[in-house]
Amino acid sequence: MSNITGTLIKMPARPEAPVAYELALGEHRIGLNDRLGQPLRLTFTGQIHCDACGRKTSKSYAQGHCFPCMKKLARCDMCVMKPETCHYFEGTCREPEWGDSHCMVDHIVYLANTSGLKVGITRGTQVPTRWIDQGATQALPIMRVATRQLSGFVEVALAEMVADKTNWRAMLKGDEAEVDLKAEAARLLPEIQAKLADLTLKYGAEAITVLDEPVVSLSYPVLEYPKKIVSHNFDKNPEVAGTLLGIKGQYLILDTGVINLRKFTGYQISLD
Repeated sequence: MSNITGTLIKMPARPEAPVAYELALGEHRIGLNDRLGQPLRLTFTGQIHCDACGRKTSKSYAQGHCFPCMKKLARCDMCVMKPETCHYFEGTCREPEWGDSHCMVDHIVYLANTSGLKVGITRGTQVPTRWIDQGATQALPIMRVATRQLSGFVEVALAEMVADKTNWRAMLKGDEAEVDLKAEAARLLPEIQAKLADLTLKYGAEAITVLDEPVVSLSYPVLEYPKKIVSHNFDKNPEVAGTLLGIKGQYLILDTGVINLRKFTGYQISLD
């Protein structure tokens, strides 16, 4: 296999044991699990194409977009990062139809073990993909809510007591201890009962459902975790090469360093 070139998108992954990853370059899909322990070289050709419109751009914004798309697309709005600031009901959503399909749908509030205990949210259709993308080794859905904004309100309440971000460096060291997510849910939910009651009163009794689901465990194809985290960056060095030691989240772990492939969505990459 040589000289496969295409535009990079985030790695497709299947929830197997361990998670099965593919490198996605344009129309090409290259299985990565079988390449563990082998040399891998990725070279940035210098071209970047917008993930939305396909136009060539000199710089990538908001994970793979050109500047015009970044300014006009709902997926690039700040409320995607801070869903509690959703302004759909104010009539100012950049793309109301996109909002209908991505924000005005059921969301899951969950606890996960990534670099330790964290709270997160995702569309119901993105389970367990979201957990895999974050490199979670355990995940527990604790609530189903009616909209993305509502999930944001719940996440903000829980984030006063538990982290809502992953420490990616710690996640890539692979030394997170197992967490009793059921016990953590039992500890945290009573602390936000007043907030949940207020939200239910405002949005309706069916807007929030507390779940009783099993903990999901995930494992990753990793031969060896790095003791020291060194990051590769296509903007600083167009060639990333080394022996592939593992894949976790959206990161490749090489003996020369790690790289977050999702960060470089839209970059044209050549695989040797």
